[in-house]
Amino acid sequence: MEFISILFILISLGLLMFFAYRGWSVILMAPVFALLAAIASGLHALPTYTELFMPKMVTYIKNFFPIFMLGAVFGKVMEDSGAARSIAHWVVRSLGKERAIISVVLACAILTYGGVSLFVVAFAVYPFAAALFKEAGIPKRLIPGCIALGSFTFTMVAVPGTPQIQNMIPTRYFGTTAYAAPVTGILYTIIVFTAGVAWLEWRRRKAVAAGEGYGQHTKNEPETLDNNNLPPVWTSLLPMVLVLILNFVLTKVFTGLKPDIMKPFQGASSIAQVAPTWALLTALVIGIITAITLNWRTMKDKYVNSLNQGTLGSLLAIMNTASEVGYGNTIAALMGFKAIANALMSIKVGGLPLVSEAITVNVLAGITGSASGGMSIALETMGKQYLDWALNVGLNPQLLHRIAAMASSGFDTLPHNGAVITLLAICGLTHRDSYLDIFMVATIITFATGFLLALLAPVIGFV
Repeated sequence: MEFISILFILISLGLLMFFAYRGWSVILMAPVFALLAAIASGLHALPTYTELFMPKMVTYIKNFFPIFMLGAVFGKVMEDSGAARSIAHWVVRSLGKERAIISVVLACAILTYGGVSLFVVAFAVYPFAAALFKEAGIPKRLIPGCIALGSFTFTMVAVPGTPQIQNMIPTRYFGTTAYAAPVTGILYTIIVFTAGVAWLEWRRRKAVAAGEGYGQHTKNEPETLDNNNLPPVWTSLLPMVLVLILNFVLTKVFTGLKPDIMKPFQGASSIAQVAPTWALLTALVIGIITAITLNWRTMKDKYVNSLNQGTLGSLLAIMNTASEVGYGNTIAALMGFKAIANALMSIKVGGLPLVSEAITVNVLAGITGSASGGMSIALETMGKQYLDWALNVGLNPQLLHRIAAMASSGFDTLPHNGAVITLLAICGLTHRDSYLDIFMVATIITFATGFLLALLAPVIGFV
């Protein structure tokens, strides 16, 4: 029976990946394939759906919807006010066409680290990148790799304090903050940035030597940009700087609150679990208000639409991820997964859980095609075991946080990943044109770096 359960888990995973890649909604298909595996393992379909899948899905929404919503609203306000474009234009103009690749990567990195969502970053930076690459004679097919490096990697999961959801999820499971294991995160950032830029520059030199040039493109080519009416860069940067500073300060403040304030709420989380979330939510609200206020001339007639569109956009994002989490928790309840989990937990390199955690998160992120979804499934099903293991061997839980976050930025960017598909659509390119560079900078380099640090961090002794 265990073999049958494992077999149908694999079939279920394969079908979910296939249908997601073909464009089917995971909100619809995740419960279908979860129930397929559950029925094959001897569980009844309807109780599995109503008493397992849905409660786990709803718990994820309860924990993380405010971050998704306010993050999406902040990104939409930064987009509609012109602030995101202003920052991208400033970076690109400052570094010039001689440093086209690094300027696009840095523009994406600044926006992502400032709390702007990955999709908004791609929309904001692509027009400038296309104009710059055309002027410099660099193949357009390299643009998605540059945007992926700046948006999908180090600023998403490693730079201390990044407000992206992938850095916030582990705080719920390990009692950490967004600034966990800063040295490890900074080392990851340096390695991934350096190796990624080196790869892209090598690809550029090879193309230039072959006389390739920008190429003949007609799909989604941006119109000539009017950069005269963009807001000043300082007013564009200020909301993001405020989010980062307030997130840091308020995390300290809220962590120090007395536990008594949670007593009226039965079954409430501990202060340590929710303080990072409270801090980020407060910082984002202030960032949104600041962005609208500083750009009132632009926003006075459309701020309501920006708030509404940002909120509506967050619903699809949270429902997709939550559905994947419901799927993962259903699979985790099956006898076949118990055998798989035991095999993963048996990976004890140096007697520590980091390598096991890195592999588990990478595999699940790859299966779901989602960094946040894969990590959430891994930590929901095995996070407590990893934490107990770490505490038993004297390992700082901050390393569990950082390794899990970094591991989510590895196999998540396989071809069926939604962000990859959207990025290529924005740029008017195909997987055949540009996926190799995305794969190298956002999958191979990130996986290798995260795995290396999972091995070295506890040996060398840095956090």
